[in-house]
Amino acid sequence: MPVGSRVFGRATFYDAIKPEVANTYSPDDALFLSIRTRHDGPWDESERKGYAKVKSILDDQAISGRYLFSQDRTVKDPFIVKADGTELACYRRIVDHDAFTMIHFHGNGEAVSDYVPFMADVFADMDLNSLFVEYRDYGGSSGEAKLVAMLGDGDAAMNAAGVSPENAIVFGRSIGSLYAIELAHRQPSIAGLIIESGIANPAERFLAHAELESVGFDEDAVDREVKRHFNHKEKLSRYTHPLLTLHTENDGLIDISHAERNHKWAGSRQKRLVRFPRGNHNTIFGANEKEYLDAVRSFASSVQR
Repeated sequence: MPVGSRVFGRATFYDAIKPEVANTYSPDDALFLSIRTRHDGPWDESERKGYAKVKSILDDQAISGRYLFSQDRTVKDPFIVKADGTELACYRRIVDHDAFTMIHFHGNGEAVSDYVPFMADVFADMDLNSLFVEYRDYGGSSGEAKLVAMLGDGDAAMNAAGVSPENAIVFGRSIGSLYAIELAHRQPSIAGLIIESGIANPAERFLAHAELESVGFDEDAVDREVKRHFNHKEKLSRYTHPLLTLHTENDGLIDISHAERNHKWAGSRQKRLVRFPRGNHNTIFGANEKEYLDAVRSFASSVQR
């Protein structure tokens, strides 16, 4: 059966096809290898070379390696979070143990060090503690930056910091929106969610950068995996707490239609979409600093009441 025509689930695939293998593979791993090698086993050593247990084909270097751009800028005295065998070099600022905490996920070509101390100071002026989550292989973190493997890292950071969801506001910028939305999905009782320059359908971004031909993936397989792990329409529809969406009308990297979709999909009873007329994807803050901070401050204040 051609790879692109597989539409049944992993467990069904593994039970029906039963690849002839010397090793035991999980349904996810077996399907991953079958898509990458275009056959259902057995897989020889050359085909398995460099293979490590994966959670999704989206974690393959052909996709994650082409989309994620690790940065080596570090912070002093990081707040270390252990997550799935890796150590994340996060940053934590406490102004009041009883205060709400802003949990921040930065953009792709950025690092936590780009936001501290200045953004931690900004949040402190709003009477907020802050927790800036670093990605794997970014800053001083260990591990490999992989799109799906990192989905639980926000949970790990929040738990390590002892932050209760009822006292947390989650903020995701650009690719950080993937992990902010995921954390809100996993922790539906979080107090508030902020999406800045966020992504509605990650497949549109991943496919623009991926090297699919070299590993035998097709666009349909990628699209199915995105719907499996990054279905923002479904995740946001279940989110009912306050939402603030910030986006510039001149974002040439992630079109403002992404913000419109995220805003529309959210099941929030209190939600606001702020459209900035100035700046682009990377200058949205500097070009609209007063209006940007006024929106965040007003949102944080309303959530804390």
